Amino acid sequence: MPQKSSSNSINYIKLCCKYAINYTTTVILLPVATSIIVQALRLGPEELVRLWRSLHLDPVHVLSISFLVILVANIYYMSRPCKVYLVDYACYLPPACFRTPYSTVMEHANLVLKNEKSIEFIIKLLGRSGLGEEPCLPPAAHYIPPKPTLADGYDEAQTTIFAIMDSLFQKTGLRPQDIDILVVNCSIFCPTPSLSAMIVNKYKLRSNIKSFNLGGMGCSAGLISIDLARDLLQANPNSNAVVVSIEAITPNLYMGNERSMLVPNCLFRMGGAAILLSNRSKYRKRAKYSLLHVVRTHKGADDRAFNCVRQAQDPEGIVGVSLSKDLMAVAGDALKTNITTIGPLVLPPSEQLLFALSFIGKKFINPKWKAYVPDFKEAFEHFCIHAGGRAVIDELQKSLNLTAEQVEASRMTLHRFGNTSSSCLWYELSYIESKGRMKKGDRVWQIGVGSGFKCNSAVWKCMKTITAPIDSAWATCIDRYPVQIPDVVKL
Repeated sequence: MPQKSSSNSINYIKLCCKYAINYTTTVILLPVATSIIVQALRLGPEELVRLWRSLHLDPVHVLSISFLVILVANIYYMSRPCKVYLVDYACYLPPACFRTPYSTVMEHANLVLKNEKSIEFIIKLLGRSGLGEEPCLPPAAHYIPPKPTLADGYDEAQTTIFAIMDSLFQKTGLRPQDIDILVVNCSIFCPTPSLSAMIVNKYKLRSNIKSFNLGGMGCSAGLISIDLARDLLQANPNSNAVVVSIEAITPNLYMGNERSMLVPNCLFRMGGAAILLSNRSKYRKRAKYSLLHVVRTHKGADDRAFNCVRQAQDPEGIVGVSLSKDLMAVAGDALKTNITTIGPLVLPPSEQLLFALSFIGKKFINPKWKAYVPDFKEAFEHFCIHAGGRAVIDELQKSLNLTAEQVEASRMTLHRFGNTSSSCLWYELSYIESKGRMKKGDRVWQIGVGSGFKCNSAVWKCMKTITAPIDSAWATCIDRYPVQIPDVVKL
């Protein structure tokens, strides 16, 4: 009992210190404002009028002061960055005929690879991957043997992009002529003409549209696209921007026996998302979120970063991705750098103070001190962690000290849709909305990691309480989730 009482006292003292630090301005200004109001009430109206007249302010002085105040206010208003709103977004729901359960993957592996060690590796990886039976692959992957062509890649891209664009137009009431900026990201499939040109031609977008196509940036390219769209919106007032994030599976199909290059075949699945961003004031009441911060970190300066994710080419000319043992180490370095950058922007003063003291102590007193990991639960209500695989989610959950519920959206997205690369963050956000957990004022932290090695963050603030959407990719299955995911599935 004494130990419990002592622990409660310490927690109470910590809580008091946290509130005292976080609300220092309020603690100081509240007594000052209260004393001024009390003193004014004691003087009475006649004394206040006499005090005002004693200042001897003539009309010239009053006009000058008023002009100065208006000028400063106008300069502040013109110089501040305009707000960027996320009006709505759409995620791709593949048809049921594209579903690829474990049995299909294993059957294809037996028929195509004909290598016992490779088949055993695939079975072992699938059993520990965290994927369920419903993630989908494009039609080219269902052929025996798969023979992906450029036309198959175009078909997959068109199927995904046109579906999410049509859904976005239907959700928002946006017309193709209303789009001022278009940003498309797809890492593996970068054809000529580009995917952005394909969208412009399909929907007859304006000839003066600002169109961008990003490639070769891995799974974190979705937030890079958001950052680019934000910068363009800052430079172009009263504009709409559409961001399209997809990944084409078809060009990445690998039929060799190198283990590291078989990993993408087991984890990556079909998916995509289209997002409408705008800085138009008319969307303030309609928008779901406002964009607060985007932080980009690129840890590509050392040899480990270049070697951890490298592209290789087999004799058939099909590009694969080889993952080295240093991947998680480099990812951890990128995450630490990103946390250091985003911390001062979002953390309350108490957490910033503890982090600063820990950094100073480790730097100048004892290098063996354990670095203090800020409690980001103080800054965010929701977390969307890149669903790149079970190991990625486990590592980030451990590093950020998150609860099982806070990473639920990431695990369930991996289970239902697989690793959809740069678009998985939007499936996770849609999961939170479909569960009815998104309330007005909630803050969301999206964390994307990808090749290079990059760790990118986006911070959103919810503009209104969001009811579970009936037209989301989760609408038909959300009642079944969350599900219990075993550590190993016996196949």
